[in-house]
Amino acid sequence: MCAAREGRWGRRRRALLLCCVLVAAWEAAWGQLRYSVPEELPKGSFVGDVAKDLALELAALRARGARVVSQGRTQYFALHANSGHLVTAERIDRDRICENIEPCVQRCELIVEGEMKVYAIEVEIKDVNDNAPSMGETETEVRMSEMTAPGTRFPLPDAHDPDVGSNSLQSYALSGDEHFSLSVQAGADGEKRPELVLTKALDREEAAFHELLLTASDGGEPARTGTARIRVVVLDANDNAPAFSQSVYAVRVPEDVPVGSTLLSVTATDPDDGTNGDVQYSFKKTINRLSALFQLQPETGAIKLVRNLDFEEGDSYEFLVQAHDGGGLFGTAKVLISVTDVNDNAPEISVRSALSEISEDAAPGTVVALVHVQDRDSGGNGEVRCSLGEGVPFRLERALDDYYSVVTARELDREQASEYNVTVRAADGGSPALRSSAVLALRVLDVNDNAPVFAEARYSARLPENNAEGALVLTVRASDADWGQNARVRYRLREGRLRGAPLSSYVSVQAETGALYALRSFDYEEVRELELWVRAEDGGAPPLSSNVSVRLLIADENDNAPQVLYPPAPGSGSGAGSGAGAGAVSGWAGVELAPRSAEPGALVAKVVAVDADAGQNAWLSYELAKATEPGLFRVGLHSGEVRTARSPMARDAARHSLVVLVKDRGRPALSATATLTVVLAESVAELLSELGSAAAPAEPAGSLTRWLVLAVAAVSCLFLAFLLLLLALRLRRWRRSRLPPPPSGTLRGVPASHFVGIDGVRAFLRSYSHDVSLTADSRKSQLRCAPGSCCDTLPARPPPDEPAPLRGEHAAPQRAADTDALTQAQPNPDWRFSQTQRPGTSGSQNGEEGGAWPSNQFDTEMLQAMILASANEAADANATLGGGTGTMGLSARYGPQFTLQHVPDYRQNVYIPGSTATLSNAAGKRDAKPSGGNKKKSGKKEKK
Repeated sequence: MCAAREGRWGRRRRALLLCCVLVAAWEAAWGQLRYSVPEELPKGSFVGDVAKDLALELAALRARGARVVSQGRTQYFALHANSGHLVTAERIDRDRICENIEPCVQRCELIVEGEMKVYAIEVEIKDVNDNAPSMGETETEVRMSEMTAPGTRFPLPDAHDPDVGSNSLQSYALSGDEHFSLSVQAGADGEKRPELVLTKALDREEAAFHELLLTASDGGEPARTGTARIRVVVLDANDNAPAFSQSVYAVRVPEDVPVGSTLLSVTATDPDDGTNGDVQYSFKKTINRLSALFQLQPETGAIKLVRNLDFEEGDSYEFLVQAHDGGGLFGTAKVLISVTDVNDNAPEISVRSALSEISEDAAPGTVVALVHVQDRDSGGNGEVRCSLGEGVPFRLERALDDYYSVVTARELDREQASEYNVTVRAADGGSPALRSSAVLALRVLDVNDNAPVFAEARYSARLPENNAEGALVLTVRASDADWGQNARVRYRLREGRLRGAPLSSYVSVQAETGALYALRSFDYEEVRELELWVRAEDGGAPPLSSNVSVRLLIADENDNAPQVLYPPAPGSGSGAGSGAGAGAVSGWAGVELAPRSAEPGALVAKVVAVDADAGQNAWLSYELAKATEPGLFRVGLHSGEVRTARSPMARDAARHSLVVLVKDRGRPALSATATLTVVLAESVAELLSELGSAAAPAEPAGSLTRWLVLAVAAVSCLFLAFLLLLLALRLRRWRRSRLPPPPSGTLRGVPASHFVGIDGVRAFLRSYSHDVSLTADSRKSQLRCAPGSCCDTLPARPPPDEPAPLRGEHAAPQRAADTDALTQAQPNPDWRFSQTQRPGTSGSQNGEEGGAWPSNQFDTEMLQAMILASANEAADANATLGGGTGTMGLSARYGPQFTLQHVPDYRQNVYIPGSTATLSNAAGKRDAKPSGGNKKKSGKKEKK
């Protein structure tokens, strides 16, 4: 049996232990702690180790801002940050805060702000025997009639002890007289009520009053006591006590009943007469709390309200009313007042923890605030419904009991709303419902999530050509919806190349304003359109950017004059001139053939011109500006065709000069001119004859200037050479004067024969001396022999002691004292060729012929080549025989058919030194036969 009992006891213990473990696990799972402390602890006393019980680290508690919040107005507990202990914040008087409440439990919450978590804590306040039983009155008088029968009971004042349990009132004791005894009755509510019992009949004549001492003791250790002195006054006989109409009076009143209202009236009757029948009402036990709320009228028994009722402070009140007559007899009745709740309290919203700012990229479900909501009403009046204002991206989530978390419902966008005033609304279930609200101010922090956006999808601008460097082209604008540094936009040009050069050398963009500037002057004829990209970049990290296309159109200006393509320009200079209105006359030239038998409207030539500009600036018109015969030719306005206006007549000149003005339609207009030479002839031979008789055209001013510069340079060089030569001659003469005379006057050297080409004619010259000087100018070529040379007609006789001087074209004649000096004879007319004797191709011309031109084209071309070659040799400064420059007539650009003009004869003024023979070209004279060799003549040199 004992073993079985021990087995059952072990199972019970294990079951009890399991239940305790499950309860502890349930409390830990729900995040609740429960502690118990005795009352009257000093401030800062230890209650419990919260950090250990919740498995929280002390560093995390300090960093995350943990704090303890109590629901009442007085904060009884606090959290010690360094140790994580829950300590008392105030001295706790259980008897005051938990009157008639058992057990006394105070609730508080631990809020961890960094984690947005809340933990419930319950602290049970244990009672301490700190209060002795107290009587309402320290001295009580009891009146008794001497006729009172033994065994009659008289109620004595109750003792009140705010302590609970064993520390509360436990017993009464009476001392002092044998006539009385003490009886303690237990009421329905568990209270002990002392009663004085008359054990022995009184005799007023024996004792008019009796002194008794009532002692009340509690169960504390040590026990505390309270005493009241009872004075028993013996009265004359009064055999009827007042009696109430009912033993219990109960009433229900709303908490909003006005002050001064009569809640109820108690009624008691006494059948005695006189003073023994006069009834007075009073509270049997006076309690400060009750006397502050209710007032009992002694004469009427009406109970009135003195102060506003509050259902939240007390929902019911119970007390005893005593009715006593004039003879000292009394009756007792119980009064029960129930208070019904009225919806007189609006919900209270308190923000326990909240963020002031949040990033716009916060994830949905981020907690931004922790809110506590409560209503002091009860029942439906205390049921609270919470909600948020409309149109906000937040929602409410219940956290713990009356706690709600305000969390983000979706992603935030600062560009749509940079600040939120979140209104938390609470409404109770009363009718009508009471409402309250609290506003949470939340600022949204910017994140660089928006790229710059240009004001236009594509930019285009027109810029006139020849613009000034640094001219403003246009301004691009981009905006960023972000804020601060993330919205700061900077512009730059995307790299690219145009015509081999980077785009940055053409245009630039101002980084701050987006202004686009031209870095160079544009030419429409080179660049007509410019495509580039501008990038806008914000200041975020990382930065965001966008691009926009910019099209720059170069507008044409009339800055190019028309260019004449035909007639072609001569090689010596440009033929185009520009200017406003008629323009500047240019030096274009051309030769065209027009038959004399041409009909009116016959096409003579076509002037072809182009303009590098575009549009209206390139529309060309032609007009005849100047003509030798104004009515003979006309020019098409738009075609440039030169046609005959009428048929040529016999009286019209054979050669006509036409100046055609080519003009564009720009503003101002630019123009160019072309000069045409039209020859009226029926055949090419007639055309050539007419061209041969015409004078060579004058050179352009630019060519003439160059020739003048070359001439000045040549004269300077010749002067310097002359000085050097004169110095050399002086040195040579000085040197030869110091040498002995030669033994023989025979000249050394062997005569040599050679051909010298003059004007395309091979003239055979024989040189008789090794000391020969050749001089050339623009009109003649001369060969001179030194005085010491030998000729077949006139030998030289130089002085035996002086060397032969070197003579030039302009050398001074010998002095008259020099008798051995020889003068040159006059030219022989036999050596003069007639004008009609013209050279032909090599070996093809008979010496006796009159110099007619070859009849076939092949011989003509050969003759032209020889003439041009001879002319080039004559024009060369290093040639042995020179000729005039620029005397060959038409240039080779006109082709072979246009070169048969007047060809000057280069054979004139050719002198053979040491001879009187002079090769000349005298018109109409022919005294010698052109036998293919040169005649030798003696004579002096002809003075020029």
